[in-house]
Amino acid sequence: MPTGERQPRPSRPQRADGTPRAGGQPRPSGQARPTGAQRADGAGRASGPQRPAGQPRRQAVDGPQRAAGGPRPSGQPRTSGQARPAGQPRPAGQPRPAGPQRADGAGRVSGQARPAGQPRRQAADGQQRANTRPERRQQAPAKGRPRKTPKNLTPDQAAKKKRRKIVMFVAEIFLLLILVGALWAVKKAQTIQYVDIKREDVFINDAVIDKIDQGTSNMKGYRNIALFGVDSRDQELDKNTRTDVIMIASINQDTKKVKLVSVYRDTWLNMTNDKYSKANAAYAKGGSKQAIGMLNMNLDLDITDFVTVGFEAVIKTVDAVGGIEINVTEEEIPYLNSYQISMVGKPTGDLNAAGEPNYTATPGVDYTPVTKAGMQKLNGLQATAYCRIRYVGGDGARTERQRTVLTLMAKKAMTLNPATLDKIATAVCSEIKTSLDLPEILSLLADIASYEIGETSGFPFSDHVKMNGHVGNASVVVPVDLKQNVILLHEFLFEDQEYTPSTTVDKCSQRIASDTGISYNGE
Repeated sequence: MPTGERQPRPSRPQRADGTPRAGGQPRPSGQARPTGAQRADGAGRASGPQRPAGQPRRQAVDGPQRAAGGPRPSGQPRTSGQARPAGQPRPAGQPRPAGPQRADGAGRVSGQARPAGQPRRQAADGQQRANTRPERRQQAPAKGRPRKTPKNLTPDQAAKKKRRKIVMFVAEIFLLLILVGALWAVKKAQTIQYVDIKREDVFINDAVIDKIDQGTSNMKGYRNIALFGVDSRDQELDKNTRTDVIMIASINQDTKKVKLVSVYRDTWLNMTNDKYSKANAAYAKGGSKQAIGMLNMNLDLDITDFVTVGFEAVIKTVDAVGGIEINVTEEEIPYLNSYQISMVGKPTGDLNAAGEPNYTATPGVDYTPVTKAGMQKLNGLQATAYCRIRYVGGDGARTERQRTVLTLMAKKAMTLNPATLDKIATAVCSEIKTSLDLPEILSLLADIASYEIGETSGFPFSDHVKMNGHVGNASVVVPVDLKQNVILLHEFLFEDQEYTPSTTVDKCSQRIASDTGISYNGE
């Protein structure tokens, strides 16, 4: 029989003589109970083996209660309604008696929940009963019910925790925007023609290299990038095309100020191989690497990066920024319209007075003619044609127009929203060739809003140039002399008041003077 369980005693039959035995009277020692005899209290015992002599009789169910605090025989259950002595633990595995009365006499209906907030009742001895129930598993709050603040956090701690969550959320959003921007840049960069150029790939004068390696170069803290504009209709951006635009963009990396210098395309210079020609011939013969080397050799520079754009990119960019305001003179109008026709028209097969091909186009359909002088908004095609005018004011005025258009484009682009900038990037990326890789492009774009377009100038400088010089039958721009112009260039770009040109520049200067017959008189 399992421990703690008691088999109910079946009712016994009446005693043989029919008389009950007095309650609690002992049977004579050794006398056996007659089979089926009735007990004094009327409760019979089932027929079975006799109790051995001397074995004490167990109390009847309705017999007198055991003294409070007295031990109950092991395995004997408590009689219904009998109180457990205060402080005495319930035997292991024994369930709580299913009855209305508790040990303290206060009845609670079976299964009834304790009212919310009411403390647990104390045991009969006044001591708080130990919580022996297993800890309940924490449940998630129901939907729509606010989560309670943990009781172990003060209001300040809870507020700090909330602020940390907000900061983390903002940081995650910021990181997401950076990733989106990077993916956008990668997508656009895939359409750009990339050229890898190392320092050993381009010509740099030995004296300049020595100063760079020693950290004494006056160009320390500046980044110089060559900018080339080519007249290309089929996205041919390297070799076999002459550069109408040759610029040097010098970026002060501390102040973010950008200075622009336009090199006149007809300037008579060394092509890096001791052959002399007009500056724009270097790109046509050797592409970007020879054009960069030509600038480094003749100007004592350390350029290794370049950006080349086709004029189609300029047209699309000006249109994307909504046009630019230009003051067009009466003298410039016919040339401006003529260059528009040459960029969009079809060749007629004959040449004009300057020996250039003639083109034909339909006004109002292929292009919009400029019909009046004065300040006016030019579209992309008109502004690009304006840049190319060379017969009004010569090469000096031409480069000044180019710098004006480029500066106005840059200033408007810095104020545009991301959607418009994306439109520009989409339009012009296929018209760009550059040595700048993606990380460099991203770095430049990250600082674009902080850039400031500073002073601009032409090279050779106005007081040391002859615009209509000649070498044989060719009309050229003559630096008078090259050494003096290089001194002025380093003063203008790098604020070096005491620059001494290299021996290579000195040799080039002497050769130019010999070829053109024009030399510097020292004034």
